[in-house]
Amino acid sequence: MQVKSIIMDKDQMERTIHRMAHEIIEQNRGIENICFVGIRTRGVPLARRLADYLRLIEGKDIPVGVLDITLYRDDLSMISHQPVIKGSELGFEIEGASIILVDDVLYTGRTVRAAIDALLDFGRPQQIQLAVLIDRGHRELPIKADYVGKNVPTSKEEIIKVSFEEIDGEDSVKIVVA
Repeated sequence: MQVKSIIMDKDQMERTIHRMAHEIIEQNRGIENICFVGIRTRGVPLARRLADYLRLIEGKDIPVGVLDITLYRDDLSMISHQPVIKGSELGFEIEGASIILVDDVLYTGRTVRAAIDALLDFGRPQQIQLAVLIDRGHRELPIKADYVGKNVPTSKEEIIKVSFEEIDGEDSVKIVVA
């Protein structure tokens, strides 16, 4: 894959995530009853970083869970005959909580739909909000993020590649083409 452009470097990502944390506090009038649920894979480090910033700002720990949506995807049969299921890890009660689903890129909305289906199997939260680092448009479902790091209009041929140091060894957001 060829890098077409670099959208964010490490410093830009950190500033963006910090701003998103402030927006979450402001929109929720604090952080009471908030829990983050990162959509596996790259929603997880983003959720953990948001929780870290909220701890720095508010002085309280925010629970962070991990959601594996593999079996909820509507394109599962196209991806693999033997899907790899890594499992969800929600170490807190979601019943009545304010859940903020976290993912790296919002595209068609199908991943978020699958995540909501998976989450509801664990209970009924008071509300579900959505935080994404990048919104690239091209929605196929009526889904809109509550918190967006950056809107990046793309063509359908372009791919947004979000890298986190924890997984990929670097922090960056790039547009790549095949």
